Amino acid sequence: MRIQHLNTALLIALGASAAMAQTPMTLDKVKASGAITLAYREASIPFSYLDDKAQPVGFAWEICGRIVDAVKKATGRGDLKIQTQAVTSANRIPLLMNGTIDIECGSTTNNSERAKQVTFATNYFYTGTRFLVKASSGVKSIDDLKGKTVVSTTGTTNYKIIRNLNEEKKLGIDLIGAKDHTDSALLVQTGRALAFGMDDILLYGLKASSANPADFAVVGEAIQVEPYAIMLRRDDPAFKKLVDDTLASLMKSGDFEKLYKKWFQSPIPPKGINLNAPMSKELLDNMKALSDKPAT
Repeated sequence: MRIQHLNTALLIALGASAAMAQTPMTLDKVKASGAITLAYREASIPFSYLDDKAQPVGFAWEICGRIVDAVKKATGRGDLKIQTQAVTSANRIPLLMNGTIDIECGSTTNNSERAKQVTFATNYFYTGTRFLVKASSGVKSIDDLKGKTVVSTTGTTNYKIIRNLNEEKKLGIDLIGAKDHTDSALLVQTGRALAFGMDDILLYGLKASSANPADFAVVGEAIQVEPYAIMLRRDDPAFKKLVDDTLASLMKSGDFEKLYKKWFQSPIPPKGINLNAPMSKELLDNMKALSDKPAT
């Protein structure tokens, strides 16, 4: 049985490697096909989400639009067709690796583990894991969650962070997984979980977009600060350079700051709510450093 399991694992690994080998360099692929496929998230407010017309919008989505403009120039394809593909925390990496999508415009943490499978562009946001709870819950910190049910979205670094902390501190938390951020928030809303652990900026977005924002609170000290970055296929230096150069241009010209104010410090669709989230020190510093350094 053990040999059979090892053989199965080997076949899966070889299949992933073969898919990568068969996927041409992104710019070559795009130039030949005349199309580029952008991945979006359905509920990662304000980075990438669906508006009231079921169209993807957001901070990361607009940045990817600027990247597409650069791709058109680099490939000479002014007629480039933009295709879109919804992704989840669980399938975003496999769909990038197998060539279904060409670039992921979402809210993905740049970390060393993921860098074994994909490449990340320059970091463009920094966030920490905190908790969304009902305002009436009385929860103020992770210590208040001892022995309680907590949800996090499956396939995220936050789920692993909370699981590891739960084991290290012996908190006795019943950690459950949900398929996406909307489902995770719903479990809190319906009382099936006391708290939803996730990147704090996403929690503020979910709170702001709920029917009654005052019913919820984002609590606790940030467990771990991590960078977000646009995700690309590995071993594609030409495309990474194009994406990094586009981000550098946005950051140096002031356009990045304008986009930030639009999505984090102004009313945003669909409800015109303002997140009032100032730039973190880490982000301000990286606008100068232009680093793609991963979280540990």
